[in-house]
Amino acid sequence: MVKRQFWLKNIESAWDKQSIIWLSGVRRVGKTYLCKSIRDIEYFDCELPRIRGIMEDPKTFLEEVRGRRVVIDEIHRLGNPSELLKIAADYFPETKIIATGSSTLGASTKFKDSLSGRKIELWLTPIMSSDLQDFDQPDLHHRLLHGGLPPLFLSNVVPEYDFQEWLDAYWAKDIQELFRIERRYSFQKFVELLLTQSGDLFEATRFSRPCEVSRSTITNYLKVLECTFVAHVVRPFTTRRATEIVSAPKVYGFDTGFVCYYRGWYQLRQQDLGFLWEHYVLNELYSHLQSRAINYWRDKRRHEVDFIISRRGKTPLAIECKWSAEEFDPANLQAFWRQYPNAEIFVVAKNVDRRFSRKIHDMTVQFVNLPTLIEYLVDNRS
Repeated sequence: MVKRQFWLKNIESAWDKQSIIWLSGVRRVGKTYLCKSIRDIEYFDCELPRIRGIMEDPKTFLEEVRGRRVVIDEIHRLGNPSELLKIAADYFPETKIIATGSSTLGASTKFKDSLSGRKIELWLTPIMSSDLQDFDQPDLHHRLLHGGLPPLFLSNVVPEYDFQEWLDAYWAKDIQELFRIERRYSFQKFVELLLTQSGDLFEATRFSRPCEVSRSTITNYLKVLECTFVAHVVRPFTTRRATEIVSAPKVYGFDTGFVCYYRGWYQLRQQDLGFLWEHYVLNELYSHLQSRAINYWRDKRRHEVDFIISRRGKTPLAIECKWSAEEFDPANLQAFWRQYPNAEIFVVAKNVDRRFSRKIHDMTVQFVNLPTLIEYLVDNRS
C-alpha cells in the first residue's frame, strides 16, 4: 500500500489539535485509500446500508469505538451526520475520527451544524510533488498529462474512457445526492466548457447560450463546482485602485489531466507546458497552504500576475509561473510592483536548481523552484 507521507503527517498533526477531522476532496482523489493506510484504523463505509444502520444511534456506536481511530467514509449518506460528529467531539474526545466527503462541509443541507471549533478541515488535493515520490512515478510530464487522481495517474496510457466515466459518476453520486440540479446536459456541458477554458477570466453570459440556461443558473453551477472542488475560483487582488480589475474571477479546472482531455491533448507539446505548470503550481499552493485565499492581479492595460498571496500585516507576495526561467518577461511584474513597491516578487520555474535574484530597475525578482517557494511560504505564512 502506497503511503502518502505528506498527508499522513498532516492527519497526525491535526489529531494532536482536535479529535475530529473533516477530510474533503474531489471524487476519486484518494480519500478512502489514504484513510485505510493510517495505522490502527477502523473503517466504516456509509454507502453500505448495514453501516448506516449501526450509526442510527450515535451514542451507542461511539461507545463501541471509544478510544479508537475511526474512518467514517461518505458520512453525508447518514440522516444527520453533524449530530454524530458533535456528540463525538463533545463526549468522546479520546476517539479519533476522520469523516470524509466530496464537498465542503456546508455543501450538504444534512449538516445542520457547522461543528465550529470542534473539527479541523483537511483538503486532499490531486497528486502533488511529494506524492510523486511516494507513488514512485517522478515524471512530471506524466503527471500533467494523466492528471492527479491516483487511478488515472497510475495508468500506463491516457485513460480516455475514465475521464468520461468520472464525470458520469460525479453527476450521479455527488450532484444528485447533494444538490437540486435537474438539467444533466446543461450542467455537464458547463463542466466540459469550463475545463476547456481553464485559467481564463470567467464571464457567466459566455456560457449561457451553449449550455441553454440563464446567466444566474451558470453562476449557481459555478458555486456547485467550487464547493465540490471541481473548479477553483481565483478572485482578483485589489485595493480598489482605478487601474485594477476588481470583480472578474479566473476559474481553473481542478486537474491537469481533465484539462488536457477536454482540450484534446493526448501528448504534450512544448507550448503546453507553461500553461499546465501554472495549474500544477496552484495545486501545490492549495495542498500546502490549505486555503483558497489565493488571488491573481490584472490591470486595465492587461498586465497580469498569476498569483498573489495576501498576508495579514505583511506586504503582498506576487508569483509568476514559468516552465523555463528564460521565458520570463518582467513587464507584468513591473506593472504590479509600480502599484505595490514593497511587494515580494517571485518567479517559480521548473528549470531553476538554486534560488537566485535579479535586479530589474528598482525591483528585485527572486527566481526559485517549486519546493523552495513552498518552503518559504510555509515558513512565512501569516
